[in-house]
Amino acid sequence: MTMLFRTLKPLLAAVLLVLACGAARAQDYEREARWASETLATLVVGEPVRIAQKNGHEFLALYTRAAQPRGALIVAHGRGWGPDFELYGTLRTRLAEAGWSTLSIQLPVLPGTAKIGDYLPLFPDSNERFGLAVKWLRTQGYAKVAIVSHSLGATMANQYLITADAPGVDAWVFISIINGLEEMYRIKVPVLDVYGTLDWQVTRYGGEERKAQIAKVPGSEQVVIDGAEHFFERRTDELTRVIADFLGRNLK
Repeated sequence: MTMLFRTLKPLLAAVLLVLACGAARAQDYEREARWASETLATLVVGEPVRIAQKNGHEFLALYTRAAQPRGALIVAHGRGWGPDFELYGTLRTRLAEAGWSTLSIQLPVLPGTAKIGDYLPLFPDSNERFGLAVKWLRTQGYAKVAIVSHSLGATMANQYLITADAPGVDAWVFISIINGLEEMYRIKVPVLDVYGTLDWQVTRYGGEERKAQIAKVPGSEQVVIDGAEHFFERRTDELTRVIADFLGRNLK
């Protein structure tokens, strides 16, 4: 019975997601367009890239090539934000300075009043964007590609990694993940779980369980940064160093 449940669980989840899509609000393309305009108006580092989806929509990504690239990273933002907003702008530029080219992508967004659960029906769209971002980086010649994701962006990355037939990702960093870690047994690449001692409760809760899960994958680790909050204010130097050290050990 247990084996049957494990076999059917992904199918049941997919059915529930399809049902939810019918009742959910459509994603907010106007808000996404505003993010793009604001981002491009103040862009200093990196170059804008437009990546087309199957439905014809083009989402914005910011590409920053390292001087001597050791690999490439897809940077994924949290709920409702943009690819250059505060923490994400810092990560995409500092990790490039550390030797990792970055492609910070715009994930699907909803109106500012939307809750975490409202984003569930958008997971197929975020899955497609991750897949297209991986493909784009591969066409640039990168042999090693990883995902660096924060908050809801980490949850979306989790969904991509457990549902894609061939994710094309060599490592995964999830920062302050929302709603735990799903079906870790499907993820075969090294992962880094980072959060702060002053992080949101939804992130701190379940930390020990996540640590036990990722311990089963060689190269994986969990780092808890003392005094760090959800957006790592005043702790971005330490966060960047932790990520770069992990990537240096696992992307060779």
